[in-house]
Order: sequence, then structure tokens, then C-alpha cells
Amino acid sequence: MSDRSAHDVSNSTLKEPAPSWKAPFGRPGAGAVDDAVAVAAAPPAAPAKVPILGIPLALTDYERTMDWIDETVAAGGRGYVSAAAVHLVMVSQEDTDTRDAVLGCSLAVPDGQPLVWAMRSLGHDASRVYGPDLMARYCARSAKTGTRMYLYGGRNQGALVQLALNLRQRYPGVKIVGGYSPPFRALTDEETDRLIDDINGCGADVVWVGIGQPKQEKWMADFRDRLDPPVLIGVGAAFDFHAGLVPQAPDWMQRMGLEWLYRLAHEPRRLWRRYLRYNPRFISGFVRQYTRSRLLGRGS
Repeated sequence: MSDRSAHDVSNSTLKEPAPSWKAPFGRPGAGAVDDAVAVAAAPPAAPAKVPILGIPLALTDYERTMDWIDETVAAGGRGYVSAAAVHLVMVSQEDTDTRDAVLGCSLAVPDGQPLVWAMRSLGHDASRVYGPDLMARYCARSAKTGTRMYLYGGRNQGALVQLALNLRQRYPGVKIVGGYSPPFRALTDEETDRLIDDINGCGADVVWVGIGQPKQEKWMADFRDRLDPPVLIGVGAAFDFHAGLVPQAPDWMQRMGLEWLYRLAHEPRRLWRRYLRYNPRFISGFVRQYTRSRLLGRGS
């Protein structure tokens, strides 16, 4: 496990070559600042949301989510996005800090297929926004638009470097301007300060956060006001998938809501308690919500 500081990582292979990204970040003149303020876009409106067990999930799709990200970057806003799974919704029922972090999201998109089914059963036209696919699609888009990205997470420094290399190979032109794989412990005050300086100094527009739910939601909530990049996005296992460390479930299993079973087969020691504890509770909790909504005659 790497325990390198953000400063060390900022000079690693995760950085773009200096000529390709560093030059545009010079201090603008007063006229340029005035022009930028004059043409700044208004902050984008968030999509409608549907509460599932008290967690408001966005009625959106990949394109509209990516449009929201781009509009937030263009407007110089600040927000954070969570690709919410059933696990996150259920932990939010028990842990106040997690619930507060999720409720503070600009967007919590339905990452898990069971959440999409729940939203549809309440009468809404819901679509899945799967974290790994959102990351892949946005990397493809940003390779054309020039959006600059920072990677925070990964199992270790080697895994993070492999992720960056894979993304650059798959999406030529993608701008990854920095990254850091944190240790499996709380950062010291000095490490935190260096991390913040590294993220704020690299010119990133979007920070991808892959440290697992609900840790990443708490991290985004805690760090949002201290970071300059307009958008933080928590995508959980996407880092492992795109780095090639863990296989993804086949599409047919994802469509049938069986991704949890595939992941359990590949990581039983890590996941069996999670699924045994939370899957039955989600089903029983949503049955109660669905019954109430039918009795009240509305999908809420």
C-alpha cells in the first residue's frame, strides 16, 4: 500500500506532460477575468428526484448527467455526485454522517438496478446511471472537450497508475492532470494540506473519487468547500474495474439485477456480510414504502 504524499504523486506518471496542460494555467489578466465573469453560465438546474427509503435519487440518464457536469464546470459552480448503490441507501438508514453526506449531494444517481426498479414501480421513468459506465462515457467525452480530471483512490499507487494508463490508451487525448492513492488510514493534517494543494494546483475540473461507499461520500462532503475543482464524482469500484483488477459482471447479469451475485462470487470474503445484511433489509423497507405509496395514491 502506498503512503506517498500528494506532492510525490503530482510528479509521477499520472501527470500529463507539462507542455500539454501546464501552459494554460497561468494567471489571467484583469481583462480576461472580466470577460470570463461576463460570459459565465448560470448554474445548471438539478433534475427531478425520487426518494427511495428517504434518499433522493435523480431522474436522469448518462447524457443528462454528463451535461450537468459540463454545465457546472462551465459555470464555475461546486457540487458532488454519488453513484448510489443499494448498499449506500441502506447504510444511510443507520449512519447519520453517511445520510447527511448523501443528502448533501448535488446528484445521487441510481447506480444499482434494484434502485431503478424501485423508482419505476413508483411510476417514474427512471434510468440506470452505473458509476463505471459514467466514468467511461465521460472520459470519452472529455477527450474531445478537454475537461481536466484528477483521480483520487485506487487500491495502491500501482493500481492508480495502471488506471491512468488504461484510460489514456482507451480514450486518446483524455487529460488526467494528477492523482493520489490514499493509505488505508486517516490522513495526517500535513498530508491533507498537501493533498488539497495538489488538487487545487493542478487545474482539474473534475475529481473522480474511488475509495468505496460510504467513505467516498463522506470524503466529498468533508472536502467539498476546500477544493477548487467544480465537480467531485464518487464512483466506487469503477477504479478497480477500469484498472483491470476486478472483472465486471456480464451485461445480462447487470440487466437482471444480479451484479451483486457476480461480485459476491469474485470477492466473497469482502462482500458476503454486506449483501446478507442489507439486501433483505432493502427489500422489506421498500415493500413498506411501496405499500404506503399505493395506499396514499402517489409514488413517493
